[in-house]
Amino acid sequence: MEEVVTILLFFILVNCLFKLSFWKWWQAAAFGLVCALFVVGSCRWAILQSKTQLADLLRNAGAMQDAAVWVTVESAVCFAFCFARLREVFGRPHRARLRVLHAYPGLLVFPALFYLQTQAVFHLPGTDFMVVSTLLAAFVFAAVPLSAALLRRMYPDEALRLEAHFLVSLFVCITGLIATVNGNVAYAAVEQSSDAGAMLLTLGLFALFFAAGVLIHKYKWRFGKSRNSGTFIHK
Repeated sequence: MEEVVTILLFFILVNCLFKLSFWKWWQAAAFGLVCALFVVGSCRWAILQSKTQLADLLRNAGAMQDAAVWVTVESAVCFAFCFARLREVFGRPHRARLRVLHAYPGLLVFPALFYLQTQAVFHLPGTDFMVVSTLLAAFVFAAVPLSAALLRRMYPDEALRLEAHFLVSLFVCITGLIATVNGNVAYAAVEQSSDAGAMLLTLGLFALFFAAGVLIHKYKWRFGKSRNSGTFIHK
């Protein structure tokens, strides 16, 4: 379980860097400074942790359920940002919503940095804890804006970078649900024969709403196109 959580936290950091690649360089540097200050400020709490306490936390069902909720919510915010940004790329912006989603860097990066700090303390025994935190903070301050710039250079096409951000967010969401399962079943499964009528009703409702969505989309597209054409002719 600890290995899965480590992978999850790593991809949370990667996902945050993808989000920062859409920011300006000084904004990414400012957020890197905030992360560095967090590392230094949380030093006294990090040194109080032990491997046993972290293992107990991973076995705590309530804490894992709360973590699953936070991971799911943050992934949903990332999904919303990707779709809102794509709407702007294809000429249908929703600027007020996009500004809010664009300004959210991701709060799960702070627990990931705290976990990284505890692991640095565990793997450097005998070293002054404040020195470890200071070196880690300096590394984070330099790595955050540089990594965001590197991702922007690796994926110069914004649509491709959005796709990568979406895929990493999806991986984080799935891995978060896997990592927070503790094997306990709240309700036992009840054996029951399949209801063909209910299944047909579900499929019928799905087909009905799907067709309605397609028709509404086509109507809005044609109506908007004709209105824009009429405006252009009037000019």
